[in-house]
Amino acid sequence: MMKTFLKPALAAGIALAALSAPAAAQVNGMAMMRAPVAIAQSQALLNAFQAIDTANAAQITQIGQLAQQRAQLLQAIDTNGNGQLEELDTNGDGNLDQAEQTANPSVTQAAGLEQQINTLQQPIQLAQLYVVTQVAEQAGPAAQQVVTERNVSVLIEPEAVRYAAQGFDITPLVVTALNTRFPTAQTTVPAGWQPTDEGAINLYQQVLQVLQALAARQQAAAAPAAEGR
Repeated sequence: MMKTFLKPALAAGIALAALSAPAAAQVNGMAMMRAPVAIAQSQALLNAFQAIDTANAAQITQIGQLAQQRAQLLQAIDTNGNGQLEELDTNGDGNLDQAEQTANPSVTQAAGLEQQINTLQQPIQLAQLYVVTQVAEQAGPAAQQVVTERNVSVLIEPEAVRYAAQGFDITPLVVTALNTRFPTAQTTVPAGWQPTDEGAINLYQQVLQVLQALAARQQAAAAPAAEGR
């Protein structure tokens, strides 16, 4: 049953206005749930991600500094600012081969910086992925609880929905149930732990997309308030 609820459920273009919409009764026994949104908004995940950020504050700062250095190196090469780096195409054949790229010291330096960034990111991402898998294991039972309580007979994948009345999306109810069932996630990754399948990695990426979308919406909402001061 859990796999049914945890299928990739992030339709292209998240309806951000619905992320915090109040939940009402489902429509004619039918409902929709967005698993990545429910997981991303769960208190267990939000608290755990914050704890991971705090524990890795120095590494995150270093990652930002290295990323800025890398961007500056590539911007110096990309004189026309289109991001294609055709300036490295010394033989004019329209392709960038390995020799052309490594011939430029800045490219080699940028590649080295990228490797450093990846090395620093790996333990942070693994801890986040471990948290997502824990919350995901509880998302199925939480959704089943809501389905039972609300007499939902058909749970529809978000990709199949083009229009829905208020209350059709039971994701907020699932978040509430999830917060009760699983208030805290562990952030310490067990020795040797790795995700068991690509589905976990895909779900992790979808959760990150939801968090990024929420952060962007919060920034956009804060901008007018700051301008009005």
